[in-house]
Amino acid sequence: MSKTRVMAGGTFDLLHLGHLHYLQEAKELGDELVVVIACDKTVREHKHEPLMDEEVRREMVGALKPVDEAIVGSEEDKFDTVEEVDPDIIALGYDQRHAEKELKEDLRVRGMDDIEVKRLSHHSHELDSTRYIIRKIIDWYSMKKELEKAEEEEEEE
Repeated sequence: MSKTRVMAGGTFDLLHLGHLHYLQEAKELGDELVVVIACDKTVREHKHEPLMDEEVRREMVGALKPVDEAIVGSEEDKFDTVEEVDPDIIALGYDQRHAEKELKEDLRVRGMDDIEVKRLSHHSHELDSTRYIIRKIIDWYSMKKELEKAEEEEEEE
């Protein structure tokens, strides 16, 4: 009996609880979870300058319990990576920009129409996205600066 291979992917620049929930849910879909880490070039083109390079992100994600293997995705064509992994299921995070129908059609055109595409659920938490974490750090830093300024003004009086 063959094992069901699940492929999940993402940037994973600042690991957070949302990533862990996504990968746990993806792992539940099959026997083996291969996680594709977006290469630095892709992150720059679609998001931002990565805070951590692709190898650091790959190593960190690979150390997570649900993950059987973590690899860095192709710089040229994401479907090269899909062919390399040869998954039975592609698990999409709730907030990933891929449209299931378009992805299925792209897979079909490339002769990979036996791959199932599943959109996973959102497990809400205060810090379940990189943007929320960055915003919280900025807010904390801004508040700290305001408090320091207020203390300096009190000392001057």
